[in-house]
Amino acid sequence: MSYPEAEQSDPLSFVSTGKGEHVYIIVLNWNGWRDTIECLESLIRLDYPNYTIVVCDNASSDDSWDQIRRWVCGDVTASCTNRQLAHLISPPVAKPIPSISHSSPDASLNSPTPRCPLVLIQTGSNLGFAGGNNVGLRYALSHTDCKYFWLLNNDTVVKADSLSRMVEQMSSDQHLGICGSTLLDYASPQTIQTLGGKRYSSWNGRVLTRKHTMQLSSQSIDYVQGASMLVRREFLETVGLMEEGYFLYFEEIDWAMRSRGRFRLGYAPLSIVYHKEGASIGTHTRRQQRSLLAEHYATRNRLLFTRKFYPALVPSVLGCVILSFVHRLLVGDLSRARKIFAAAWEGLTCSKQSNY
Repeated sequence: MSYPEAEQSDPLSFVSTGKGEHVYIIVLNWNGWRDTIECLESLIRLDYPNYTIVVCDNASSDDSWDQIRRWVCGDVTASCTNRQLAHLISPPVAKPIPSISHSSPDASLNSPTPRCPLVLIQTGSNLGFAGGNNVGLRYALSHTDCKYFWLLNNDTVVKADSLSRMVEQMSSDQHLGICGSTLLDYASPQTIQTLGGKRYSSWNGRVLTRKHTMQLSSQSIDYVQGASMLVRREFLETVGLMEEGYFLYFEEIDWAMRSRGRFRLGYAPLSIVYHKEGASIGTHTRRQQRSLLAEHYATRNRLLFTRKFYPALVPSVLGCVILSFVHRLLVGDLSRARKIFAAAWEGLTCSKQSNY
């Protein structure tokens, strides 16, 4: 089946008026098309008047590429598993949605692109969180009308004014490089996941717990949570793209560290984003319930990040990793213990040089 691209029809109000600074919204998909189309269905209800959505697919194996294009045409309908949030995605916006799809990152950069509200880019392989998002960032940077980039996780749904609130916050302070949202739990919308960002302990290489995070002001966060980050164009042009060497985790902290002394981090409290947290990769707030993939990159990158920015603290962080390894052995979780050992060795030996 073929799918129309760059349709000229205008579904409902999903049309950029050209007012306000142009924002490119980048949504990365990997084997999660159901979450992605739910997210997109909420995004096309934004009250912000000037935006383009860019969906980057990291070579999913679950037929995501075709399923997302079927949603664009109206052949697939997004569903919401939490009735409390169903009003954010229903009734469905009229389809088809004007769109353009590119079969590769190079095609997206090398071919002229007319103004279109939705752009789909096939990255060609699983490039990880930073690599996949960087494809969208490069695409947006190639357009001179782009002033902000909103990196948004695909396992989210948003309130209609979530983007407007962040743009207002950024406009009020030209020194802000990245602005975060209030992240609420998708399954339990009264539960706060993150207020904009979190603190990071360089001594043990861990993010501080939620109870500490909930007391933070925007001036005291160490990094903006990656599920929702509005980034100023000048930030990217000065600091560079996200570090792809991590593949997963620590990209946001690395970005914040590289921007120190040049940009501040911000937080828009009234920008509300509902987040499922770790739908694709098995992230879990309880470390014992992480997937092995998440365990690997969380361990590896604790050491890789520490080597890069806090080399004197490598022994301290390594000691904490060893304690985690010993604990897994004592409770009989041998597969996780082996994963921690291998990830720690990789974190101590692989290159720590940034590409950006």
